[in-house]
Amino acid sequence: MSAMPVCLYCQHTNPPQQSECRQCGMPLPVMAERVQERRLRRFRWFCIGLTIFCVAMFFWLPRSIS
Repeated sequence: MSAMPVCLYCQHTNPPQQSECRQCGMPLPVMAERVQERRLRRFRWFCIGLTIFCVAMFFWLPRSIS
């Protein structure tokens, strides 16, 4: 099932396979279905990288013994 494309300018929901917005006439995003998936994948990789960085800094940074 194809997602209903949303216009980036006026936020109007358009029927599938439409190339222009019915309300404002601006071109609709071509790959709207994959954008959310790609953002989620980037966020996951960012979190994994941040976790690895924090663990590495935990062991690498010097500790003061008082």
